[in-house]
Amino acid sequence: MKTLARILAVVPLIACAAAFGQAYPNKPIKLIVPYPAGGGTDIAARWIGQKLGDQLKVPVIIDNRPGANGNIGTDAIAKAAPDGYTIGMATPGPVTVGRSLYPKLAYDPEKDLVPIILANDSPIVLVTNPGVAAKSLQELVVLAKEKPGKLTAALVSTGSVPHLLTELLKSAAGIDILEVPYKGGSPAMTDVMGGQVDMFFSVLPLVLQQINSGKLRALAVASDKRSALIPDVPTMREAGYPQVSGSAWNGIVVPAGVPQAIVQRLNAEIAKVLELSDTRENFSAMGMEPGGGSPDAFARFLRIESEKWAAVVKAANIRAE
Repeated sequence: MKTLARILAVVPLIACAAAFGQAYPNKPIKLIVPYPAGGGTDIAARWIGQKLGDQLKVPVIIDNRPGANGNIGTDAIAKAAPDGYTIGMATPGPVTVGRSLYPKLAYDPEKDLVPIILANDSPIVLVTNPGVAAKSLQELVVLAKEKPGKLTAALVSTGSVPHLLTELLKSAAGIDILEVPYKGGSPAMTDVMGGQVDMFFSVLPLVLQQINSGKLRALAVASDKRSALIPDVPTMREAGYPQVSGSAWNGIVVPAGVPQAIVQRLNAEIAKVLELSDTRENFSAMGMEPGGGSPDAFARFLRIESEKWAAVVKAANIRAE
């Protein structure tokens, strides 16, 4: 009898949770983007938001909250009401690198954010000014060893994945390169094309046109496989440096405490968006690959990324500016 009573007590709770999940959503959803409008993360968010809104029959409103390398907007996601009506874009800096880089981060990415899905992935490519006397990564390493401290590399934001890849390459190849800090990819690209700086790691969408026009030379991509957009460019693994691996990705997260039924609903609906043929075409044109997978798979990915980059930050003694 006691067992039956316990079962009967649980049934209403299950029914209530199911009804709650089915009723969701019944008002607009806010999608926080922790960066300014116009960047890659914002573009991906607007596409996903539009398609998600179409599927859910409610508006998805983009809310740009830039500042502090994405930390301000990510903190706003973490502190939002856990009702499923505020979701946010997650990126490597504030979600997997920030805890190692900032000793007093206002939120705990692991405790305060719940992963929904990996939205997209963008390859990162090492490019040089065409005037650099190296047509391959192997030749660049030889050149750097012949002239220690003479070659220059633009660093795109302290603690960014391109910055960390620069540190990984220096360590793996045993080379000394003079690092020149920049506050963004566009000014870094301009100076590399102009010859003021020799090289830098960049997200592919930013430099694809310049690679195709010959204004930049692509030496290697830091992905597991070659990019279909630059199929002749080898991976770092193929070039002999498998340790130099990383990409620029976007994901969707919600504040901790959002009901599991809503987590699963959002995952299923966004997965449908990512599987659309026009999503794949649109993302491919921008140098991005659609993501997917379960919330648990995204959570595992975030843990692995966090551990990997924490080790690089510590080894290179990187400090937040």
